[in-house]
Amino acid sequence: MRSGEKRKDGCKLESTQQKKRSKGLIRRFAPYFRKYVWIMIFDLFCAALTTVCELALPLIVQQLTNRGISDIASLTLGYILRIGALYIFLKLVDVGATFFMASIGHIMGTKIETDMRRDLFAHLQKLSFAYFDNTKVGQIMSRITTDLFDVTEFAHHCPEEFFIAGIKIIGSFVILCTMSVPLTLIIFAVLPFMLIAATYFNRKMQQQFRYQRQQLGEINAQVEDSLLGVRVVKSFANEPLEEEKFEKGNMRFYNIKRKRYLYMGGFEASNKFFDGLMYIVVVIAGAIFMMNRAIDPSQLVAYLLYITTLINSIHRIVQFTEQFQSGMTGVERFFQIMDADVDIFDEPGAKDIGAVKGDVSFEHVGFSYMDDGTEVLSNINLDVKAGENIALVGPSGGGKTTLCNLIPRFYDTTEGTIRVDGKDIRTVTLKSLRGQIGFVQQDVYLFSGTVFENIEYGKPGATREEVIGAAKMAGAHEFIESLSNGYDTYVGERGVKLSGGQKQRISIARAFLKNPPILILDEATSALDNESERIVQESLEKLAKGRTTFTIAHRLTTIKNATKILVLTANGIEESGTHKELMRKKGIYYGLYNSYTEMTADTDTE
Repeated sequence: MRSGEKRKDGCKLESTQQKKRSKGLIRRFAPYFRKYVWIMIFDLFCAALTTVCELALPLIVQQLTNRGISDIASLTLGYILRIGALYIFLKLVDVGATFFMASIGHIMGTKIETDMRRDLFAHLQKLSFAYFDNTKVGQIMSRITTDLFDVTEFAHHCPEEFFIAGIKIIGSFVILCTMSVPLTLIIFAVLPFMLIAATYFNRKMQQQFRYQRQQLGEINAQVEDSLLGVRVVKSFANEPLEEEKFEKGNMRFYNIKRKRYLYMGGFEASNKFFDGLMYIVVVIAGAIFMMNRAIDPSQLVAYLLYITTLINSIHRIVQFTEQFQSGMTGVERFFQIMDADVDIFDEPGAKDIGAVKGDVSFEHVGFSYMDDGTEVLSNINLDVKAGENIALVGPSGGGKTTLCNLIPRFYDTTEGTIRVDGKDIRTVTLKSLRGQIGFVQQDVYLFSGTVFENIEYGKPGATREEVIGAAKMAGAHEFIESLSNGYDTYVGERGVKLSGGQKQRISIARAFLKNPPILILDEATSALDNESERIVQESLEKLAKGRTTFTIAHRLTTIKNATKILVLTANGIEESGTHKELMRKKGIYYGLYNSYTEMTADTDTE
């Protein structure tokens, strides 16, 4: 088979697959229309009214021209005024229908966009950590904003515009056939060539549009990454490096748009050519028909007016084919997220966990990442009684954080069972399970808002007295009161206006307010200076009192009083016991502790 034939077959296959994909997407998108079906029906009725009004004008002009040429005496003032009144009435109907289409029709599209954005955000909330581990936030942002705006325009305009164009083309064809079938057939014989050229360039434009949308998401992701890390960028004086990275993505975006506009130029040029061809065919063929008395002058005038309507209709079809493709691209990208598996969910029959004492047990637990199959944990057995303080130590990559993330089901075990108070955590609802677990992490995330709002996040709807009480227990009340607006101080994006120790104490206050029976401390003091660490450590000790606590420890001196210390490595739990027991054993923990104390001693000496 020749290469040209292969390309042709490939294009046909691609076109067939695109049609199937579009049909499938429309079928899935249809439910979003159902709530507003009566608005859509009335919108299409208004579209029909505007089309009828537009098709009536050439007929009115024909009648006036015909009387003026054949029987000037019949062209009376009364007749002209009646024709004028009819046209004004039709125009008023056209104006009313247009207002509905432009306002209520667009509002309908916005409602659909709002519903889709709500569903998309709700679905994102259900996705596990695994999804966000492998997906750029900038890409998600592009899909939840720009893509859905295109869907709004598609949802409103495409049904309306295709409906209008269909009526105009069919209506024009019928009316023109009543004047002259041969001339009408000559005119419509040109249309397929016009559509073929328009479709070719439009398909090329849409291909580039899809590339453009994808690259825009990449630019968003790169900009977000650079701006969120702006302090690291500046600290290493790497602004030129970031500009270079951005320039590469920006130039890829430019080249994609450049190609799209080249195809757009071909599209516009071919339209101009076929517009002129259509008019000259009508003028020449019409003049010949008129010379042979097959049509009269008034009909030729009407033909020219209908050709304008016809050409405009073809242009609108192609234009909104472009919008259709843009909208379908948005719908496709919407469903790509909606189709992402919710791999952590409430099992059928899941019940509220109820009041929790805090017993936690691991029974032959194993975990591997789904994307690459990397085994992180294997055959972990652990029995923790309520109120115990379990410390996890060991080299990076040993699975300490992963083990803790399995308790609230941020990830699901790939083998074995985790129980809380004897209940398999997969048999209870996620909301009730996570409601019993508090977190204080090394990388504290504060939301853009006030100090009060960030602490209240631990118990939405908490009173001001409760928030202040939690802040006092966390040792945060004094520094909060010293801020410019106290508890109403704006903390900035990610809490940028506060120090690390201050953010950590707000995080601890949030946990105090939640008051969970199970607590997870993930290297909560490792990024703090000595003074901040001392203050935060005192707050953490108060927070952990009476709760089942899992502490991932970087600074080993902070866990000497733990009920049990687990040394977790790639081989699993290699050592277990109290600080004294493990030091007497002189094993892995002994080596880790001595290395840490020697390092801190050297630091203190310096």
